[in-house]
Amino acid sequence: MNFSVEGAKHRRLDVYLSEKFSATRSHVQKLIADGLITVDGVNVKASYKLTGDEEISIQEVDAAEVEYLPEDLPLDILYEDAEIIVVNKARGMTVHPAETVKHGTLVNALLYHCKDLSGINGVKRPGIVHRLDKDTSGVMVVAKTDAAHISLAEQIKDKVATRTYLAIVHGVLTDNIGIITGAIGRDKVDRKKMAIVPNGKPAVTEFKVLERFKDFTYVECKLQTGRTHQIRVHMTAIGHPLLGDTKYTTRKNPFDIHGQALHSHKLSLIHPTTGELMKFTAPLPEDMRSILKQLEGKG
Repeated sequence: MNFSVEGAKHRRLDVYLSEKFSATRSHVQKLIADGLITVDGVNVKASYKLTGDEEISIQEVDAAEVEYLPEDLPLDILYEDAEIIVVNKARGMTVHPAETVKHGTLVNALLYHCKDLSGINGVKRPGIVHRLDKDTSGVMVVAKTDAAHISLAEQIKDKVATRTYLAIVHGVLTDNIGIITGAIGRDKVDRKKMAIVPNGKPAVTEFKVLERFKDFTYVECKLQTGRTHQIRVHMTAIGHPLLGDTKYTTRKNPFDIHGQALHSHKLSLIHPTTGELMKFTAPLPEDMRSILKQLEGKG
């Protein structure tokens, strides 16, 4: 894949590419080190400073040759064409392989189902433009071509694509609507957790109360930014952690749900090829519907 650099004068190559494609900087640096990314046909260092008029070439990855093999796993497909595939991810399914998880992921299932996925994020995350936590269910879009990946990544970055979540949180929220702000980065004590930190990345979450119960609240959350664990961190920060979220709260979970009660409910985007506005909805999963029925029954 070849493309021209725009508006990136004096910026580092690795920083520019990681932001453009929503990829980790370390992954981009590895691709550069492996000679898979060139600038004007020349291998350069990750620290190369762009002039703003170069052409970058990224060697595409053949998804059929990746280390992680296709697996015949259940997929709830909401929409599919030659450019994108939209799925309703099940709670408990990891999105992409990692060092400790190499099987049973959404990527494994996608490789079996559609064979061709965007290679921009490399062999471990083919097609993955944005992700959901393992124990978060719901709608997410995957790119089948590099062109679609670029378009979707830019839409998310520019807030053209919108994402709406449903959650059940501890405690009773007093405000009907609100906006939570707080820069998010790695927790200084526990590096496996995220937290609001002074040098973190800006993060903004909108919330709206849908229903109040005695000890819990059913809320809708909209992301203005897409930081790791953003809703989980922000709701915890205002004293209302997600039900079932063992990473961010020790509060008792009296219900049958494995993982946080968080569901990616709606996703809107512009189709990368047709320019059509598309809206997708994933119905609330059975575990969260059951909890809401129990809470309603308690008055």
